[in-house]
Amino acid sequence: MALDELKAAVPDFAKDLKLNLGSVIGNSELSQQQLWGTVLACAIASRSPKVLRELEPEAKANLSAEAYTAAKSAAAIMAMNNVFYRTRHLLSDPEYGTLRAGLRMNVIGKPGVEKIDFELWSLAVSAINGCGQCLDSHEQVLRKAGVDRETIQEAVKIASVIQAVGVTLDAEAVLAE
Repeated sequence: MALDELKAAVPDFAKDLKLNLGSVIGNSELSQQQLWGTVLACAIASRSPKVLRELEPEAKANLSAEAYTAAKSAAAIMAMNNVFYRTRHLLSDPEYGTLRAGLRMNVIGKPGVEKIDFELWSLAVSAINGCGQCLDSHEQVLRKAGVDRETIQEAVKIASVIQAVGVTLDAEAVLAE
């Protein structure tokens, strides 16, 4: 199991990450599609080759072809949107917020899976990429659809642990060179 290999690669000084990785993935209350779509989208967003290599095969095995593609689409579209909307939010000139984005985002309207799942994956990626405006937007859509705060927090926990594992493993790889 690739998850076990990834946990084994986490150094002892980051034992909490190892335990949390097993917990957020192994004990998740999310549906299988929500869980593994979140894992895949976050592994991509983490930018860690090791994390993506280890988690992608298991995600692919647990997702339909449509959900697998949609999770990758969530990571891709949020990579763009998080930079764009975070920048508009951070610029001190409020006029940027009134300008038309002019960027294609068709996948958000037709993700190929249940809208709630895609929104959850988009929120998790936005947590990694640090876009407050996107976090608020996706959280509001999820809450209006009846998704509870615990489910939303579950996705954020997965994002935070996957990101932390990626940072730790990538740093250790550099230090070992």
